[in-house]
Amino acid sequence: MKLAIIGAGQVGAASAYACLLQGLASEMIILDINKAYATAQAKDLLHAAPFSEPAHIIGTDNYADISGAEIIVIAAGVAQKDGETRIDLLKRNAAILESIVPQILDNTNNPIILVATNPVDVITSLTANIAHKTHKLDRNRVIGTGTMLDTARFRALIAEHAGVSSHSVHAHVLGEHGDSEVLHWSGSQISNMPLENFAVQTSAPLTKEVKEHIDYNVRNAAYEIIHGKGATWFGIGAAVARMVEVISNNEKAALTCSAVTEEIVGIKNACVSIPRIIGAQGVIQNIDPLLTNEEEELLKISAQKIQACINEIQT
Repeated sequence: MKLAIIGAGQVGAASAYACLLQGLASEMIILDINKAYATAQAKDLLHAAPFSEPAHIIGTDNYADISGAEIIVIAAGVAQKDGETRIDLLKRNAAILESIVPQILDNTNNPIILVATNPVDVITSLTANIAHKTHKLDRNRVIGTGTMLDTARFRALIAEHAGVSSHSVHAHVLGEHGDSEVLHWSGSQISNMPLENFAVQTSAPLTKEVKEHIDYNVRNAAYEIIHGKGATWFGIGAAVARMVEVISNNEKAALTCSAVTEEIVGIKNACVSIPRIIGAQGVIQNIDPLLTNEEEELLKISAQKIQACINEIQT
C-alpha cells in the first residue's frame, strides 16, 4: 500500500513513524514545501525500517510523487502567530488547503484523505468541501482524526480508576476535538456493564469528584503537554496509524472521528465526532449514539460552535 503524508513536521513525522513500525505501507511519501526537511525526515525513517518492516520511503516537494497513493494524510498547516486570532489562523490554513487539496487530487485516483491538522474538525470540513467542489470526491472519503485521541485519554483514565486494562473499556468522547467536547458518560461500559455498576462492584465508585477529575484531565491534557514541550505529536501519530490500519485492512471498525455529516442533533452538514464505521471506502456508516438530554444538548452546542467557525471563515 502506498501512503502519502503531506507535512513533514512533528505530527506528520510521528504519523509516518507509527505507520512504519506497524508495517502499514510498503511505500511512503513524505511531502513538504521544504524539500530538504522532507528528505531528511524520510532518510531518518528509512534508517528505522530495518528494525520494523521494509518500506520504500522518499521525501519530496513534488506532488507528482504521490501518484498511486491510496491514503493521504494531511498534517500540514501554519502555527499561530503571537497575537493572531483563531479565525485569522484558520483563514491562513484555509488558504493553504485551497492549494494543497487540488494538487493531491490531480495526482491521485479517488484516495482516502485523513486530516490531522488542527483545528481538525474545521479543517476536515473545509478539506471535504474543497475536494468535492474541485474533483467531486465523496465527502465520506475525507475523515478527520476528530476525538480519537480524546477517546483514548478518556478510556485510559477510566481504566486507571477502575483498575482494569484500557482495552476493556468502551467509552467515547463526542463532538469537537477541543474545549466543547462531550464525554459520553451514559454510554460508557466495562465488561458489557454500565460503568457506574462496574465501578461499584470493584469498590471504585464513580463519584462526582472522580468524574470531574477525569473530565478535567481529558479536556486539558493537550494544554499540559503543549505547556511542557510545545506541541503534541505521539498520541495523534498513533491515532493516524490506527486509521490507516482500519482503512487498509477494511476492518469496518467503529472510530470516533469527524466527517461532514448530513445532520447531527439537528445541525446540518455538521463535522464533529460521533462513532463511525470506517473501512476501505472511508465512512461506511454513521452511528447515532444514545444520549441523555444533557449530553444531546452539549453535543448540539459543540456542533454549532464548529459550524460558526466555518461560517465565519467563509464570510
